[in-house]
Amino acid sequence: MANQKMVKTYLDEIPWGTEEDIELEQQKSGRERRQLPEGCKSSVLYGDIMRIAWPSLVELMLTSLVSMADMIMVGSMANGDDAISAVSLANQPKFVFVSLIIALNVGVTAAVARDRGAEQHEKANDTMRQGLVMSLFVCIFGSFMGYIFAEPLVRFMANGSLSEDIIAMSVMYLRIQMAGFLTMGITATFTAAFRGTGNSRIPMIYNVTANIVNIVFNYLLINGHFGFPAWGVAGASIATVLGQAVALVMAIRTANSGKYYFTIKPTDFLKGFRIEFPIIGRIVKVGIPSLIEQLIMRVGIILFSRQVATLGQPGYATHQICMNIQSLSFMLGQAMAVSSTTLVGQSLGKLRTDMAEHYSRRCTYLGLMISLFLGALFGFFGKYIVALYSDTEAVIAASIPVMAILGVLQPIQTPQFILSGSLRGAGATKATAVVTLVCVLILRPLAGELFIKILQWGLIGAWAAIALDQVVRTLLIMYFYARGTWKRIKV
Repeated sequence: MANQKMVKTYLDEIPWGTEEDIELEQQKSGRERRQLPEGCKSSVLYGDIMRIAWPSLVELMLTSLVSMADMIMVGSMANGDDAISAVSLANQPKFVFVSLIIALNVGVTAAVARDRGAEQHEKANDTMRQGLVMSLFVCIFGSFMGYIFAEPLVRFMANGSLSEDIIAMSVMYLRIQMAGFLTMGITATFTAAFRGTGNSRIPMIYNVTANIVNIVFNYLLINGHFGFPAWGVAGASIATVLGQAVALVMAIRTANSGKYYFTIKPTDFLKGFRIEFPIIGRIVKVGIPSLIEQLIMRVGIILFSRQVATLGQPGYATHQICMNIQSLSFMLGQAMAVSSTTLVGQSLGKLRTDMAEHYSRRCTYLGLMISLFLGALFGFFGKYIVALYSDTEAVIAASIPVMAILGVLQPIQTPQFILSGSLRGAGATKATAVVTLVCVLILRPLAGELFIKILQWGLIGAWAAIALDQVVRTLLIMYFYARGTWKRIKV
């Protein structure tokens, strides 16, 4: 441990809590719980939060910007709006398989964070190894299913409203993505484990490198430069897979070095990882509710996306462009959620429920401040951002009210992301699954049916449904967090 580069926080300096301390903490009033322990300063806690959040924010923002650049570069093709629709169409079924990895990694991060907080180094190391074993099986299954059923999945998403040219491009894009699914999935598990220890800088380095590789090969392969073939949408998909492969190699080399808390030796890969069911059980305990949540979310989004697809072009292209821009704003909340998940998990591992709440509250404050800026940016400059994707006047005009809605949603949706991260760090994934079921699978599609089909509000109706979903989801997450039962969950 002496030669390892560990991310230190205030939690490393304070004494362990006890079960009696937890009971006393629950009896305190809200005002009393907001008071920091003697000798603790808010500036120290904010420093811990930003030490973990800033690499994640850089990584996630750049990832989102690369996704934005993907769309812009694809949109630069002669049939740009059709190409954007094709990529967006393929991404929906792809994310169903990605949700399997996301759910698994929620369990990995929560378990590793508890082990790190409890100062159980070897246990954390074993947890990452078992996470990689599970990820390998999930990726092989997802890759096979996604490749084989690419065309029926895309046709289901198109809902009979898009052209055969768009469908053909979409199927090709999806098959390439699923062929390279293993590189993304294994890398994501390494990332989840590193973040559980509080080390978000290492994932930032290899994921940013992957994004650079992606952009370079986008330039070379979409329209064809420097003698490379112009493969269009297929070129964009290949560029993404190549970037993910580079990230995987870097992640493995980092873990092999043994310098960053974990140690994965080359002999582990040669002999195979031994399956340890007690550790897998810990991951699954948190991961299964998260998997249910992710699948519910994907099904709900797919149903809603099919409703929007009935708007045809340019409505569907406009919607997907605005959704891509919205994903950029999600990165803020997700970066703060990384800090919240890690620090809440480590606090609970040390039996310091008071610190879990202090960290969670301050993550939310920081997120809210930045979200107000993003809201103003989208509200006032939305059409100029959309113009980067498409020069079609109908698309730009249709995006103006949508971007205004997106701007208003920023300070509403951000606390939802961060508090959800706190709940996941505690292992309270059942609560987030319930909220997703109510809002994404039930509320959003019903609202979409009302606003799009019955009231005939078109694209505005689609985004009114999204807004309603986000408002209700935030209120429900705040309710489950305020109950405080997450503080007593065992992982």
